[in-house]
Formats: sequence, C-alpha cells, structure tokens
Amino acid sequence: MTVAFLLTTLVVVATPGTGALYTVATGLAHGSRAAAVAALGCTLGIVPHMLAAVTGLAAVLHSSAVAFQTLKYLGIAFLLYLAWSMWRDDSEFVPVNQPAAPPGTWRIVGTAVAVNLLNPKLTLFFFAFLPQFVAPDEGSAVTQMLRLSAVFMAVTLVVFACYGVFAAAVRDEVTRRPGVVTWLRRTFAVSYVALAARMAAASR
Repeated sequence: MTVAFLLTTLVVVATPGTGALYTVATGLAHGSRAAAVAALGCTLGIVPHMLAAVTGLAAVLHSSAVAFQTLKYLGIAFLLYLAWSMWRDDSEFVPVNQPAAPPGTWRIVGTAVAVNLLNPKLTLFFFAFLPQFVAPDEGSAVTQMLRLSAVFMAVTLVVFACYGVFAAAVRDEVTRRPGVVTWLRRTFAVSYVALAARMAAASR
C-alpha cells in the first residue's frame, strides 16, 4: 500500500458529497451518536460498489446504458426526496434543551446506506480507482483490491464521523438561533438538489 493511495483516498473521502452532507445534517439534528451511526451507514453503503468493482460487475454497469440510467435516476429521486423532506420539516433541527425523539438507528443506517448505494458513479469510481494501486508482483489482484477497499472504508468512516461529531459539537450554538436553523435547513435542501443535478449530468 502506497502513500499515494492513502493521500488520494483522503482527498476523495474528505471532498463533500452526499454521504458527508447527510452525516453533517444528522449530527446537527440529532447529536454525535446519530452522526456516528450515519457515518457507519454511509460506509456500509460503499460495500456493494466495492464488491461490484472487485467482481467485475462494474464493467456491466459501464457497458449497459439501461442499468446505469436506472440506478442513476433512482439516486436522483432519492436525493430530491431528501431535499423535499429537509425543506418542509421544521422540526429537523431542534435545540438541545428541547430534545425531540431522534429517528431509530436502523432508519438512520438505512437512509445513509441508500445515499451511497444509489450513486452509480461510486461503482465506476472503484472500478477505475482501485486497479491503479494493484501491484502485479504482490499476489492476487482480488485480495489486494479487497485490502485497499477496506482501507478506503476505514478512512471514510473516520472522516465522516469527524464531520458528524464536529456538527454535533456546534449544534447548541446553531439551533438556539431560529434564523440560522431555517437557513441551514434550506441550504441542505438546496445542496441535495445540486447533488441530484450533478448526478443527472453524469455519464458513463
């Protein structure tokens, strides 16, 4: 495993995307524990993409316009659903001294998994990214890709958890200001729409 792989992984993971956005929103809304659960869910959402890349299914996704477009539009629809839910839900961010019942663990995990699962670009990313760091003289390519994927997932979990915990740490300061709460909620909603638009523009 090279320093180049670790640095590239850190840059890719730290770049804000749908998973990071959902984790931050969860941290602001429900605290650090919920944010950690969201980070775990987002990490688990990487597993199908990683397995698809390792087993070669990404090549099918790359060659099949129908498969790619179907997954892409499911992802767009889900992002727009998140945007609509965030925009209209006035209770999404509540002050710490007025706690609301947070969503259940499985609901957070399910949403977080779906955020990454319904992004076809992740499969193609793994398909193009991992092979570049496979050394022909270091044993099985599949074993190496699985090991690299495990490192990628570990970095994802740590970085996303840090995002979420930081968001939870400033939650009290943010949520005591109703104007800021409204602005944040709408900013997240618009961000989801922007990510949906970027996904819509993506091609194989």
